Amino acid sequence: MTVLAAIPSPTQGVWELGPLPIRAYALCIIAGIIAAVLITERRWVARGGAPGEVLDIAVWAVPFGIIGGRLYHVISSPRPYFGEGGDPVRALAIWEGGLGIWGAIALGGVGAWIACRRRGIPLPAFADAVAPGLLVAQAIGRLGNWFNNELYGRATDLPWALTIYDWTGTGAVIGPDGQPLVLGTFHPTFLYELLWNLAAALAVIWADRRFRLSHGRAFALYVALYCVGRLWIELLRSDPAETIAGIRINVYTSVVVGLLAVAYLVWQRGRPREVITRGRDAADTGQTRGDRADAAPAVAPGAVEARDGEDAGEDGRPRHPGS
Repeated sequence: MTVLAAIPSPTQGVWELGPLPIRAYALCIIAGIIAAVLITERRWVARGGAPGEVLDIAVWAVPFGIIGGRLYHVISSPRPYFGEGGDPVRALAIWEGGLGIWGAIALGGVGAWIACRRRGIPLPAFADAVAPGLLVAQAIGRLGNWFNNELYGRATDLPWALTIYDWTGTGAVIGPDGQPLVLGTFHPTFLYELLWNLAAALAVIWADRRFRLSHGRAFALYVALYCVGRLWIELLRSDPAETIAGIRINVYTSVVVGLLAVAYLVWQRGRPREVITRGRDAADTGQTRGDRADAAPAVAPGAVEARDGEDAGEDGRPRHPGS
């Protein structure tokens, strides 16, 4: 059967701007992070959070997530770095591509937990706000795999097959005729995952509005939906990866993590949505301080300043609302 059409792949993934290499993969990751922050900011403020808190948390979560993503990639695909002919130093070359989402979410969650704890923000409520943004970020990040001619599946001659070139790490290998050397046409698994993630993001937003998900259930739904998609997409991939009994490690991870997410959804069902008043409290505090700025100090001598989410009692000490 002759391929009637195919999705083209870029022949260049790096552009030199003087001494500075501009990498398409890095640009896609950055664009995904920006999109996630913007989406989460809107959702968090709508839930009652204070403006600017998402960026404060991202300062912690993003570096942790990048480190975690790279660690998982190196552990699950060690051969290019520690196998025969491998280069261990390249394990640090994040800009070349290779971030495992499982590690990124796990360690990024640790960073978010640290930031939330420092600011007194309930992590499950914040996780519910961030879930759709993460899916959009992952979708945008998959475009970086397209630029790198990676994350493709088995060979196919379907009309939407993806053309893959022999790759040097920065661009396609050029043949004697001056044209890039084509390896073949394959399943565009990067595109399958991109579309699946966008659909899952819409599903999470709909379910969150319809059922008023709370206490981390929107995040659990995100994890469950992602695992379902990753499972069938992983089974299409043909790139080298570590396996157990002939099955890729990411397949096992998808099944285990997906089942845990479903169990959490069931465990937390029926709980009412958290009442977040941080945005209102911050606005009220700002207005009160503005009104009193010319008449009294911001905190009276001997008084204890109320933390975010608490009301100050008449004696100036924080009064905890019913818990």
